[in-house]
Amino acid sequence: MTTYKEIFGKQVKNYSSDPANNAEGQIWFNTTSGTFKSLLSLGAWSSGGSMSTARFALGGAGTQTAGLGFGGYIISTGDKNSTEEYNGSGWSNGGNLGTARRSLSGCGTQTAGLAFGGFSALTATEEYGGTSWTAGGVLSTGRRNLGGAGTQTAGLAFGGQTTTFVANTEEYNGSSWTSGGALNTARSGIAGAGTQTEALGFGGYTPTNTAATEEYNGSSWTSVNSMNTARKYLAGAGTQTDALAFGGITTANTNVTEEYGGTNWASSPASLSTARRRLGGAGTRAAGVGFGGETTTQVATTEEYNFSTTVTTGAAFSSGGNMPDATSKVADGGTQTAAVQGGGQKNNPDSQPTSSSEYNGTSWTGGNALPSTYGAVTSATGTQTALITGGANNPTPGGTFEYDGTNWTAAPQLGTARYGGKTLGTQTAAVHCGGRVSPPTLNNVEEWDGSSWTAVTAMPIATRSQGGIGTQTAGVVVSGFQGPSSSPVSPTSSVSRGVLGFDYDGSSWTTGASALIAGADGGAAGIQTVAIYLAGENPALSPGSITTSQTYDGTSYTTNASVIRSRATAFGITSSRTAAVGTAAMIFGGANPAATPNDTAATEEYNAGTTAVNIRTLTTS
Repeated sequence: MTTYKEIFGKQVKNYSSDPANNAEGQIWFNTTSGTFKSLLSLGAWSSGGSMSTARFALGGAGTQTAGLGFGGYIISTGDKNSTEEYNGSGWSNGGNLGTARRSLSGCGTQTAGLAFGGFSALTATEEYGGTSWTAGGVLSTGRRNLGGAGTQTAGLAFGGQTTTFVANTEEYNGSSWTSGGALNTARSGIAGAGTQTEALGFGGYTPTNTAATEEYNGSSWTSVNSMNTARKYLAGAGTQTDALAFGGITTANTNVTEEYGGTNWASSPASLSTARRRLGGAGTRAAGVGFGGETTTQVATTEEYNFSTTVTTGAAFSSGGNMPDATSKVADGGTQTAAVQGGGQKNNPDSQPTSSSEYNGTSWTGGNALPSTYGAVTSATGTQTALITGGANNPTPGGTFEYDGTNWTAAPQLGTARYGGKTLGTQTAAVHCGGRVSPPTLNNVEEWDGSSWTAVTAMPIATRSQGGIGTQTAGVVVSGFQGPSSSPVSPTSSVSRGVLGFDYDGSSWTTGASALIAGADGGAAGIQTVAIYLAGENPALSPGSITTSQTYDGTSYTTNASVIRSRATAFGITSSRTAAVGTAAMIFGGANPAATPNDTAATEEYNAGTTAVNIRTLTTS
C-alpha cells in the first residue's frame, strides 16, 4: 500500500485517459469522462483451479501460492487421506496422510505442514515434509472441529469437540504437545490464524453460533471485539492483527467475508462466489485462499482473496453458442474462434448423424454433411479444416474423412480397423494411437502422410478413449481405458480408467506425466508443453463425469477451472471435445446421464485469467 509520503506534493493532473502507473491514493482528473479518479486498494475474490478431489471438513496450511489441503470427507466414500498442493493457479497431488480423517485442523507451510485432531483419529498428529507425512506427538485431548495456528515446530490447537465442547489449548514444539491457557468460551467449529504466541480464534458454536473472538499471547486468551456475523465451520487466514474470516454457516451457508485489523472486524464488500461451510483456508488477509467445502454436497471450488490495487479475474469457462444439433462423440478441429465439428453419436434415440457445423467464436453455422455416418470419432488439426478417423462408421470402423473448409471427402482407412483411439497432428501429418475393435483394446499406432496410413511403434500399453495433445512428432496421450503392459491386446473386461501419460517423439514412446484424475473420453487441446485437458467420465463421481479441467506444462498436470455442464453418457462415455490451446479453448457436445435428453448442444469457452488496475471515480461530497 502506498504511504502518504509517497504521494505528498503530487498535483492533481489532467489526463484524457486513466494512467496505468499512478501511485495508490493519487488523484487525477479524466478530461474525457469529466470525473475525478483515484487508484484504490480493494478486497476481491477470484476463481482459482479446482481441487482434484471435491471434499469438505478438510485441513489447510501454507500460502496463496504454496497452499496445502489434506484429509476431509466425501459423502459417498467417507474419510479421505489424500493431500493436494496449490501453486497459485492449480492443484497437484501430494503424499497421503497416514490416517484418513475429517474435521481436522492444520498449520505451517506447504513443505513443513502440521495436521492434527479430527474424526476419528482424534489425537493423531502428522508432519508433512513436502512429499510425505510422518507421525508426530499425540494430542492430550483428542478432538474434532478444532482451531489451529502456528508452524510445524510451534503449533497451536484450541477448542473443538469431544462428547462436549472444548476450551482446552495445546502447544506443539515439533515433537510433543503441552497444555496452554484455555479459551474463555468453549466451542466447536472454530477458525484460527496467527502464531503460537500471537494467535486469533474466532467463530464456532457453543451450541449456538457465535461471533466471539479471542487473542492468545502464548499463555492466555483475551476476549476482544466480536465478528459482525456469528457462524460456525468457517475458515480463516492471516495473523493476530491482520486476519481474514470467510464462509461457514449461520442458519444457512454463508459467503460473508470479514477482515480483522487488530481491534475490530470489518465486513468486506467482497463475498465468496460459492457460499459454503467446512472449507479449508490458508494465506494472509491480503492474499488468502479458500478451497473445498460443503454446499448440499462436497465441492472442489477454489477461490483467492486479494487486497490490492490489482483486480484479478480467475480462469473460467463461459457459455458460447449452441451447436445446431445436440450430439455426443463429435469430431473437432480448429480454434476457439474458428472451429469445426462433424459426425458423432446421439443417445436419444441411438443414431449417428452425418451433420457438421462451423463456429466463428460466437455461433455455429450448419455445413455440408459427411459422406456417411460416423460415431465415436477423433480428429487432428489446428485449423478449421480437418482430418477425422477411427470412428465407428458403417460398415467398417476405422475410416478416414478430410474436410477442406467446405466439403468432406473419404480417404484411405486405417490399416487396422478400430474406433475409440486418438488422432494427433495435422491434415497432412497425423498419428493415430490405440482404440478398440469389439472387444479387444489395442496399442497399435499408425502415421498419416496426407495420403496413406503406415504402422509404426506401438504404445507401451493398450489404450482407448484417451486424451490427446500435440503433433505427429511431439505428442501426448493420457488417461482413458488402459490395459496392462504385459498384454498389448487386452479384453475389455481387463481394461480400466487410468491416469498414465505417454509421450511420442515421432519414433518412440516414453512414459510421461500422469493426470490427476482417472477418466476416459476427455477432450484435450494444445501442444506438448502447453495444453489443457478435460477429463471426461468416471462413474465413481456424481453424475459420472469429471468437471475439473487440468493444464499441462510439459512436465506435470495441475487443476484449473471447472466446466459449467457435466458431460458423460449413460454408457460411461463422454464426448466433449476441445479446440485451441493454452489460454483460449472450447468444449462442445457431449451427454449428461442426469439430464433428459442427455445429449447436449452446449458450447463452453475457456479463457485464462486477467488482471486490471482498480480505478474508482470520486464523488464531490
